Amino acid sequence: MKDNFDKALALTLGFEGGFCNHPADPGGMTNHGVTRMTWEDWVGVGVSEDCMRHLTVEEVTPLYRGRFWNKARCEDLPTGLDFCVFDYAVNSGPKQAVVTLQRVLGLKSDGIIGPLTLAAVGREKAEDLIEDYCDARLKFLESLKGFAVFGKGWTRRVNAVEDFSKKNL
Repeated sequence: MKDNFDKALALTLGFEGGFCNHPADPGGMTNHGVTRMTWEDWVGVGVSEDCMRHLTVEEVTPLYRGRFWNKARCEDLPTGLDFCVFDYAVNSGPKQAVVTLQRVLGLKSDGIIGPLTLAAVGREKAEDLIEDYCDARLKFLESLKGFAVFGKGWTRRVNAVEDFSKKNL
């Protein structure tokens, strides 16, 4: 059985970087791609800025596996598409990532990957699905208010995710 989680996490963390608190980012205070609100929900208590600044990759890895990789059922997706869906889930939430996949597949979009979604994925050529999925992701990002500030970086990220995913089929 394949397990691409560690590779996908390393690649996504390369996009996410370290601590930031950009005033135009609706996620607010973030470290290693984990927002303060997400981390507080994960650990069950409020956390300080100091705590957020000192988060380690080792601390956030279980969150990434549970909240994004497992929730979007990336392990059940073909290599390449698994990374596309994971990175989108991290960047925009697992429900949005799955809804976009279902829309690309022409399915009812309930945000839950089940047998119908997996069967539809299996009928598609992986390279074409990756391309269509990344195109749909970019269209979603372009619709966001923050695109004026973050659009160049988001576009580079989506293009890099698509390129890497196609090369690693």
